[in-house]
Amino acid sequence: MEGTTFPAEFFIDLDRSGPVPLYFQIANRIERAIVQGELLPGARIENEISLSDRLGLSRPTIRRAIQELVEKGLIVRRRGVGTQVVQGRLTRKMALSGLYEDLSHDHKHPTTQPLERRIVEADEDVATRLGVDVGEKVLYLRRLRLSDGAPVALMENYIPREFDSITDAQLVDHGLYQLMRAQGATMKVARQTIGARHPNAQERKLLDMFPSDPVLTMDRIAYDNSGQAIEVGHHAYRPDLYNIEVTLVDR
Repeated sequence: MEGTTFPAEFFIDLDRSGPVPLYFQIANRIERAIVQGELLPGARIENEISLSDRLGLSRPTIRRAIQELVEKGLIVRRRGVGTQVVQGRLTRKMALSGLYEDLSHDHKHPTTQPLERRIVEADEDVATRLGVDVGEKVLYLRRLRLSDGAPVALMENYIPREFDSITDAQLVDHGLYQLMRAQGATMKVARQTIGARHPNAQERKLLDMFPSDPVLTMDRIAYDNSGQAIEVGHHAYRPDLYNIEVTLVDR
């Protein structure tokens, strides 16, 4: 897939006989263009074959230069898109907030694509986590969250049926926690587990990932000020666009 062709001046002073490896020189020039804003977030860049032919260098040399930038988190290879300058990555502090709020606070443009909304019977796992009886009706939500148009997270939530007036239309432009608070919920504390795993086929498709890419996972139970669980969440995040920041204190 074609992308932005690098201007010739990017590589005009390559030292082809010096001690600095060519792949390193190429990676440095592309990195400088990204840092200086010559290549903007989301821009697709020239593919390895084209760049190799233009510079008269081997494809392994170009491939290694690109891989250097991938490992630095500056570019990403996306299925069906090609090689792309990464969107700004969200660094999320460990606080009881929703992803929509965090993206907005970080001056991103969050949007939501509702995928599923239905009333379901709580199975044993959901019932235990929400503190309800097995078979009790709860609201199930599944959404794709985007940041500046790039898919960031696939989110599943189970919440008490008292919040079943929350609509897909509201979720497009508002965070779940915002809508729950508007109905009187008070998120006081949450228990959260963070992990990583291989994405399933649907996650790969919706998050625009390769089969070898990992997903960052977050399971959360949020409680109100009376100690009642009011939300169970299972979220999968693209780690190239999402960081978690934790402050550690010596006990």
